[in-house]
Amino acid sequence: MTVHTLHKALDAGFASLLDLDAPVRTVGTGYSFIEGPIWHPTGHYLLFSDIPADVRRRWEPSGVVEVARPTGHANGMTYDRDLALLICEHVPAVVARYDREGTRTELASHFEGRELNSPNDLAVHSDGSVYFTDPLYGRMPGFGLERPSDLGFQGVYRIPPDGGALQLVVDRDMFTAPNGLCLSPDESVLYVNDTDQANIRAFDVRPDGSLDDQRVFATGIWQADENGVRDDTLGVPDGMKCDEHGNVWVTGPGGVWVYAPDGRRLGEIRIPEKVANLHWGGKDWHTLFFTASTSLYTIETTVGPRREPFMR
Repeated sequence: MTVHTLHKALDAGFASLLDLDAPVRTVGTGYSFIEGPIWHPTGHYLLFSDIPADVRRRWEPSGVVEVARPTGHANGMTYDRDLALLICEHVPAVVARYDREGTRTELASHFEGRELNSPNDLAVHSDGSVYFTDPLYGRMPGFGLERPSDLGFQGVYRIPPDGGALQLVVDRDMFTAPNGLCLSPDESVLYVNDTDQANIRAFDVRPDGSLDDQRVFATGIWQADENGVRDDTLGVPDGMKCDEHGNVWVTGPGGVWVYAPDGRRLGEIRIPEKVANLHWGGKDWHTLFFTASTSLYTIETTVGPRREPFMR
C-alpha cells in the first residue's frame, strides 16, 4: 500500500526528526524577501530581515512588528554568548555587533585593506570566534547597493575571539558563491554551502580555529525544469543549520533538504515558497521557522538545534 505524506522521506531516519504529515503554518506574510531568522532565548521572539525593504522585524505569538529601519540591507543574524546581536550588513559591507543597549561596533569590514563584498551569514564558535561568508549578493540591485567588488573573490572568514586581524580560512578560488554555514554540535566540523555550485563542503576545525581536510559533503542541490535546465526559482542552497544530532538542514528545491552526518540525504520538508533560511525557536526549541520569500512559516519538529553558545 502506498502511503502519501506531506513531506518526502528518502531514508527511514527522516521520520524520527518530524511528523511526515506535520503541517507548515504561515505566521507572517506580505514581505519583500526575508532572511536571517534568529530566536531570542529569553525574550522568546524571532527577529528576521527583509533585505530589499531594508527593515528588521520581530515575530512573537501576538504578531509581527517593525523594530529597525534602515538596517543597512541586513541579511544573516545571530547572537554571541553575551546575547549581543551580530548582523551581516550589506551596506556598508560589514559584520556589526549590537550590545544589549544597542551600541554598534564593527567587527569586520575590510580584508587586506579592501572592502568586503557583502557579509551574508555567520556562525559563532563557543570560543567566541565568528565565521562568516562573503558573497556578492549585497552588491546586486535590490539587495544592497550595486557596485563593483574591491576584493575580486568570494571568501569565508573567521573573526578571532580577541578581535585580532580578520582571517581568510579557505582558498580564494574555492567558492563562487559561499552562502549558508553552520557548525556541527561538537564544533569539530564547519559546513559551508555554495549557491552557484549547488553543493556543501565540510571542513575540520583545528584547535586554533583554522580549517583543514576540505571535502565535498553534498552535491546536486538543484532541480531542473521541464527542459532539463537548472531552475533556481524552485530553491537553492542558501540558509543552513545543524540539529542536535549533527544532521544538516539546508534550503533547496521545494523547501529544505536534510542530510545525515555521513552525507546520506534523509528527506525534504516541503514549503509553499522558495526558502532562504531557517532557525529553531520556541520555548522548547522544537519550532522550526522558515524565511521564505514573502512569508514566514513554522513547523514543529521532534529534534532540536545544535546548542549554540547563546542558547546555553
